[in-house]
Amino acid sequence: MPGSNAVAFSWLVTASSAAVTVVTGLQSKRSAPPGVPAADSSTAHSSGADPAAPTARPKVAIVLFNLGGPDRPEAIRPFLLNLFLDPAILRVPFFVRPFLARIIARARVAPATANYALLGGRSPLLGLTREQAAALEAALPEMEARCFIAMRYWHPFSLEAARAVKSWGPDEVVLLPLYPQFSTTTTGSSLAAWRQAAVRVGLAADTSTVCCYPVDPPYAASTADLIKAHYARAREQLDPAIPLRVLFSAHGLPEIIIQNGDPYQWQVEQTVAAVLAAWGEAVDYRVCYQSRATPQKWIGPSTDEEVERAAEDKTAVLVVPIAFVSEHTETLVELDVEYRDLAEKLGVPGYFRVPTQNADPGFITSLAGVVRRATGAGPGLCSGHGGRLCRVEHAECPFGALG
Repeated sequence: MPGSNAVAFSWLVTASSAAVTVVTGLQSKRSAPPGVPAADSSTAHSSGADPAAPTARPKVAIVLFNLGGPDRPEAIRPFLLNLFLDPAILRVPFFVRPFLARIIARARVAPATANYALLGGRSPLLGLTREQAAALEAALPEMEARCFIAMRYWHPFSLEAARAVKSWGPDEVVLLPLYPQFSTTTTGSSLAAWRQAAVRVGLAADTSTVCCYPVDPPYAASTADLIKAHYARAREQLDPAIPLRVLFSAHGLPEIIIQNGDPYQWQVEQTVAAVLAAWGEAVDYRVCYQSRATPQKWIGPSTDEEVERAAEDKTAVLVVPIAFVSEHTETLVELDVEYRDLAEKLGVPGYFRVPTQNADPGFITSLAGVVRRATGAGPGLCSGHGGRLCRVEHAECPFGALG
């Protein structure tokens, strides 16, 4: 099956809901309306200082969370073991997890090694995240912003990032996931790891935690711009008589996780709606999910099912990796190799793929706006638009822990 060799945060074996608490012990957020600039948090002037004197820029540490990936072939096995030892991923009783994690990791080493061999033996994710970090720092000239990268399953881990943040001595910290849509399996897990790391190193600073930004207007607009450009190129290469369908492909999850209140699927759907509104053109599209890797029932439809449907309908497809903002194995191997091969085998009349955002200027602009709103509202928890976005039935929304 296409996607069976994908390596990221798949193999979610669910035995209990095991909700991950992501609130980092911070006080409740005062919501700021979109567009409010960051407040000046400088303490450079003491009482009675000259008000006309220049105010020092606030030192803001921005912690970027992402999955991580092996940086050499020898790192593949420990990377996989870290992945499956995560209780947010392998949801089984704690006394079973170490044993089962080693079995799964051992079984995945060979296919994972084959996947990473196609990418030169390592994941490109860290290098791309560093590019995003540098671009984001440059997009925030009004503050002394420095980005710190905290990967979940391979270096640099949260503990390394927390030590670096403490050493730098920021006025405030913004925790910013590179997952636009919240899930307990991604952002939730990363924030839990950060909380533990911050306590361990004794990091004390005003901290704003961004849980998600699935419908942030600049994010939706920048994504729509990428799609529009590649949709036009695909149309130029196709016979005018051949229809073109857009497949918004996101990483899947077992249904039980969604049923337990994880808002991820709903947020993916909200992102697609926001992107289509920003695009402003009526197109044939489907939302689908990739990387199914266990016998459980996963959310659907699956991306391979939609490729099969496109073959039956004799329509070309333009695949959009809607829940990924950096290229990695699930885009460069699963989408570009496995699903392309499936499409060609089934006779799909055209297969095209939109790249992820990486350091696209529009995407970086959206992240900068999210950071400004987070710092402007004071320490606590916020979404990309300020307050809670999820519906009441999404019990795993991190705002739920605030009461």
